[in-house]
Amino acid sequence: MFDREELLTRILCDTLPPVTADGAYLFGQTEDNQESVFLSAQELVSHALVRRILISDAQPKSGYPGGQAWRAALMGLGISGPLIEEVPVEPTLTLNTLIEAESLMRHAKNKNYGSVIVIAAPFHQERAFMTAVSVAIRDYSDVCIYSYPGRALSWDEEVVHSQGTVLATRAGLILGEQERINKYQKKGDLASYSQVLSYLRKRDIAR
Repeated sequence: MFDREELLTRILCDTLPPVTADGAYLFGQTEDNQESVFLSAQELVSHALVRRILISDAQPKSGYPGGQAWRAALMGLGISGPLIEEVPVEPTLTLNTLIEAESLMRHAKNKNYGSVIVIAAPFHQERAFMTAVSVAIRDYSDVCIYSYPGRALSWDEEVVHSQGTVLATRAGLILGEQERINKYQKKGDLASYSQVLSYLRKRDIAR
């Protein structure tokens, strides 16, 4: 009955892998929200909790500033260039959460990564994590996916989100994210709350 509430709490307060994670993937954000994921990436690297930071190699599109811009920004925060790894996604006409998750899981499988942390802006974290896990369940369930939300920024600041097409406060974006979760679950792109919870329980038992 309370699967959704339990899952949301666990996504926002997930445990980390018992050993250093192979990578932490930063889901694409608009320029307004990118600082959120950058700061969490910086924190993971500074505490040696992750071997590399993964970003999409996409060109600027759908509100995403582009892989080259993100690499430069992360290096500007002190993250060494060799620690930053691009996830191939091109060629693609657009960039969205599902395309990123599928590209990430394909890359993780090709690289034989055993554990990947996903980071998105806090209002986007639930859907981003659920999408990554949904793809892992469907195709690559041997990859352990962990959740580490981006740093919280001002909830009342008006920002651009959702492929650069939605303008609202960060707090105002929460409802839209919940509506997308419901929509994509009905469409079959997202696993149910109970399925994602089951994935988390199996992941933690296997550790």
